[in-house]
Amino acid sequence: MRRVIFDADHEAFRKTVRSFIEAEVVPVYEQWCAAGIVPREFAYKIAELGLFGVEVPEQYGGAGVESFKFAAIVTEEIHRAGVSFGGLVSHNYLCLPYLTKLADEEQKQRWLPTFVTGETIFAIAMTEPGTGSDLAGMHTTAKLSEDGTHYVLNGAKTFISGGMNADRVIVCARTAPPKDNDRRYGISLLVVDAPGFTVGRKLDKIGLHVWDTVELNFTDVRVPAENLIGEQNRGFDNLGQNLPRERLSIAVEAYAQAKAAVQFAADYTRQRRVFGQLVADFQNTKFELAACQADVDAAEAVVDRAIEAYDSDSLTPADAASVKLFCTEVSARVVDRCLQLHGGYGYITEYPIARLYADNRVNRIVGGTSEVMKTIIAKNMGL
Repeated sequence: MRRVIFDADHEAFRKTVRSFIEAEVVPVYEQWCAAGIVPREFAYKIAELGLFGVEVPEQYGGAGVESFKFAAIVTEEIHRAGVSFGGLVSHNYLCLPYLTKLADEEQKQRWLPTFVTGETIFAIAMTEPGTGSDLAGMHTTAKLSEDGTHYVLNGAKTFISGGMNADRVIVCARTAPPKDNDRRYGISLLVVDAPGFTVGRKLDKIGLHVWDTVELNFTDVRVPAENLIGEQNRGFDNLGQNLPRERLSIAVEAYAQAKAAVQFAADYTRQRRVFGQLVADFQNTKFELAACQADVDAAEAVVDRAIEAYDSDSLTPADAASVKLFCTEVSARVVDRCLQLHGGYGYITEYPIARLYADNRVNRIVGGTSEVMKTIIAKNMGL
């Protein structure tokens, strides 16, 4: 079916991004995988193309585009090529809304210009060892000094995407104890500059091998009071406001991975011969690919509807949970079936389907597990 959410400007942007990825990423991607990180200097290439500034207001050096569609295009083109931008994705698409929506004018003037140029890379630190999705249970603390000039930050965070390359981290911390009737009260968001945090071990993951996912530690770190973003003690609400976008981003990624998997499998089966004929000529292959394509078409319809809802500021938390749940579950099924069509070679990491299979699995965990998504949807149903 013909997609209708993208116009000529979007398609021109897609063509530019596709050419950039083919020239700057594909030739060196194996080296990135071996190193386990995207080189820090690659951020400047992304910035030069203007990708960091698409949604940043013009007065801070960006293009001032208020639409998620360009971010969706970048995600689709990344997976079409079987590559990744690693933790720089978190900088651009996860951290930015906290700055544009929560930062005051002085903070925006301080932080956004270098965000756009790639001189400063952001990460966000929410999850802690032992808390997982229960952010209200965090133990990292930030105590305001008696003179009110700074906070003293102590604690540890884990699963921090982009943490090794980060120059500046948005940290969730307790600035007050929870209330008896409100566990979420008392959390605030602080922006912490290097070297105020210590990068711990780089986590060895099943997939996402170019993502620099690390542990971060904070010991008596002095954070200027002017680095508080949003309202003190109401950080959990701020996190909740940005979760629909994060979950939409994961849904778009899952859809893009499924779409790429079908193309990888179709290309492979047209080239691979077994029992004297092309794998693509077997009826089972045709049936499997047809079923996968139908799943991708359904995910595309759901994703496109959600993108339009986000751009019109009508994507609710329950909507975002639904689109994430559906697309990540569909994507897992499609990627698995497409790997099966590769036979033994599907398990060899030099083939993009193998990397995709490993990368895809985390989609049902990050941004809230599938079980959490079901809980949100059920609650919205009045159950």
